[in-house]
Amino acid sequence: MSELYIVGTPIGNLDDITFRAIETFKKVDFIACEDTRHTLQLLNHFEIKKPLISCRAQNEKFAGEKIVQLLKEGHSVAYASDAGTPGISDPGAVLVDVVREAGFRIIPIPGASAFATLISAAGSGGKTLIFEGFLSPKPGRRRSRLRELLATGDAVIIYESPFRITKLLSDIADIDSERRLVVGRELTKLHEEIISGSAGELQEEFLGRDSIKGEFAIFISGTKNVQLLCEASDN
Repeated sequence: MSELYIVGTPIGNLDDITFRAIETFKKVDFIACEDTRHTLQLLNHFEIKKPLISCRAQNEKFAGEKIVQLLKEGHSVAYASDAGTPGISDPGAVLVDVVREAGFRIIPIPGASAFATLISAAGSGGKTLIFEGFLSPKPGRRRSRLRELLATGDAVIIYESPFRITKLLSDIADIDSERRLVVGRELTKLHEEIISGSAGELQEEFLGRDSIKGEFAIFISGTKNVQLLCEASDN
């Protein structure tokens, strides 16, 4: 049957791949991916050989139309981004729209996600959590959006690169230096680091480092949950 499988892959530790993901890669006719070189390494590790199709952010709609044609011909296709679950700050959403509009079934194959990984170790999430992904690299837009996010009172998850993490932490500290953060660096990888503290404390911590490497996920605690706990303790 012609179906598109959206496959979650490891974000760093190959042992995090699921049996279902491996079996999906083995059974489909084609594998579309964000970076063919990256996905080829993953497939080689599990001794899987399939024709690969490039489907990255820059050509996602065009690649989606090619994939629709393959589906019309009766082929099945799996899609994987470079790491984690497609569509979460990674390509995949446009492809899904194109394929669904063409009338074909979309089957999600759950997998690892930096978003879910950090939440599981953060605590104090509250009832509502905002996933923002990457903020604008432009300082004014970044700070403006941060003010909006912190003003909601909800917990927030943000992604950031090693090149801008100190700027992000400084911006948060300028807005609310006491806001509790949990910073995950290189999640699931060999040098994984998860540290927590106030925005001011973590700003000083990272500004004091000689070098910073790895991708970051940042959990910003909400204030609504704190208010609810205080109200409950008063009653």
